[in-house]
Amino acid sequence: MSGANGTQAARGAHGGREQDAVRVWRQHAQEAVLLDGFHALKHALRFGADVPVALAVDRAAALALAADLAPDVAPGLAARLVEVPDDVLRALVPRLHPTGVAALAGRPAVAERLGALHRTDRTTPVVVLDQPRNLGNAGAVIRLAAGYGAAGVVTTGSLDPWHPTVVRGGAGLHFATAVARLDVGELPAGPLYALDPEGADIRGLELPDDALLAFGSERSGLTPELRERADHLVSLPMRPQVSSYNLATSVGMTLFHWSTHSPHAPRADRG
Repeated sequence: MSGANGTQAARGAHGGREQDAVRVWRQHAQEAVLLDGFHALKHALRFGADVPVALAVDRAAALALAADLAPDVAPGLAARLVEVPDDVLRALVPRLHPTGVAALAGRPAVAERLGALHRTDRTTPVVVLDQPRNLGNAGAVIRLAAGYGAAGVVTTGSLDPWHPTVVRGGAGLHFATAVARLDVGELPAGPLYALDPEGADIRGLELPDDALLAFGSERSGLTPELRERADHLVSLPMRPQVSSYNLATSVGMTLFHWSTHSPHAPRADRG
């Protein structure tokens, strides 16, 4: 085969792979979870997500990033990642991530998520977001919960915790914990500690490992239904005349307090 013919054959093979990948994307786009950017894809692969298609504007650059930051997922990424032109990828996603990477993943089965949440031998808390409104804050909470090894994150109300903006805010860490939307009456068993300005100072409490840690919405606080379900009301220390903390900040403070007493909390990685 001449050099020219070899080049044409290589271009044809690449073009065929690109077309196949775009076709797979369109087949799965409606029901799949959008992984927006390299880090979301990295975490999804690391925690066992089913990723049928992954695309990049610059495949070599994405693989170099993996080799540098996530060598554990580099082989799996190399096996999946297909390079496509910038305009092709932009046509498939709402907003192209700065890393020029996007992928689709299968959402974990409902039974799998609920099974993890309803385990009676939980050794880490479940975070409950009571009718949250802000998609980005919900994503940040899921990222925090995954980092602390929480058993899961439950939302009540209309917000979909698997919305693409939430997944983007969570950096793909939905796959590192159980994430589900439930009614208050469907919450897992366990003592429910609800954050409320009228509650007892958290510094005088030891939060049990199987606790449900509930946080009200950014504007309205706890709903009457969840407040009635609560076993304990807990407050965070706050300077007078400061109205509230950001939702993710409140969750982070509460999980940190839990972690200082629990042998099941993750320890700091000292490399």
